[in-house]
Amino acid sequence: MADNKDGRDKQADDERRRQRKRDIVAELERGDETEPPLEPEALDELEPELETLTFPATGADVVDAVGDRPLGPATIADFLPETDTETFEDPEAVQLRLQRPTIAGAMKRVIEANATVSNDRLPDSQREAYERTFRELRDIDAVDEDEAIGTVADWAVEQIDEKGKTPGSRAVRRQAAKVCRANGYEVRNDEWLGV
Repeated sequence: MADNKDGRDKQADDERRRQRKRDIVAELERGDETEPPLEPEALDELEPELETLTFPATGADVVDAVGDRPLGPATIADFLPETDTETFEDPEAVQLRLQRPTIAGAMKRVIEANATVSNDRLPDSQREAYERTFRELRDIDAVDEDEAIGTVADWAVEQIDEKGKTPGSRAVRRQAAKVCRANGYEVRNDEWLGV
């Protein structure tokens, strides 16, 4: 390869691509070690208690019924929003939410903050965008114990408090990209966070 600017740029791009592949392989070998270990039996044992509720049920109803149950190092109340605006269609929806405790905890904070300024439920598309952003952060920031998820959730809650409305999904993605870049993680324009 020629020793000119284009050749050096290509070599640097190739090295970044190889490093990213090595990072992905290492992360796959580690698994999701940043999530608290959930025993599948814990969610299975929860099902009979959830069956006693009438669905659709609000987050407040679910927390009242099973919020004190331990889940990993915390309780279920730490992961589900205690509001009347958040509803669950069936017990499986509750269990699905609890499978990703770090993301559930971040969403709880955003949803509860939203409920303080609005009686409206967070739209499904916006909720899905927030969750996807948090999943992307977890995948990028796996070695820092999901610190970026908490940072972006803090920012969203601050925005809700200051402006009286929930930031749009694009604004959350931009903030997540800023956090990643500030911590030395590359975010390309063709990725979810690269808005």
